[in-house]
Amino acid sequence: MPTISAVARHCRDVGKKLRVLWLDAHADFNTSELTPSGNVHGMPVACLCGHGPQELIEIGGQVPAISPKWVRQIGIRSVDPGEKRFVHEQGLEVFDMRYIDEMGMRQAMELALATLDANTHLHVSFDVDFLDPDIAPGVGTTVPGGPTYREAQLCMEMIADTGRMASLDVVELNPALDLRNKTALVAVDLIESLFGKSTLMRR
Repeated sequence: MPTISAVARHCRDVGKKLRVLWLDAHADFNTSELTPSGNVHGMPVACLCGHGPQELIEIGGQVPAISPKWVRQIGIRSVDPGEKRFVHEQGLEVFDMRYIDEMGMRQAMELALATLDANTHLHVSFDVDFLDPDIAPGVGTTVPGGPTYREAQLCMEMIADTGRMASLDVVELNPALDLRNKTALVAVDLIESLFGKSTLMRR
């Protein structure tokens, strides 16, 4: 919530559009009325869009901090029942794992990155539980059936290819739950790809 609300304030100050790519297993669009668990970490996108306790939705100084229309969610596969309805009501654009299974990561990312231009600030929120637990077990809320290593690499490389990423946050890596540093190493590898590392030089 603080990073994206700060980015949104920066974009308002400099007159830029904002696009948020939310790479996550979870939609994080619960509210205190909808959540079955009560976990605040399941509410940040809703709070950023103005739905939640005053103390949280006002963090960035403007309510709402962002519009749901600016968000593209990738890799989603765990959404609570009430949250599902709210996602549809608010018009959030979600490329869940079924979409990726059917259409492929390439098409999902082409649509998620469509219409970016020189006046767009691209923020990437990378929750490490976006990845399949087979390659990234070191997170607190694993959900089976996430992107493979190659799908995740394609996702990151396509973001890098735009040249538009201007800010990044990385969350949910938990060393206490990791296996021989496996998750941390994968996360670093993928972050390097976000910043332009690739097998070959690309034009």
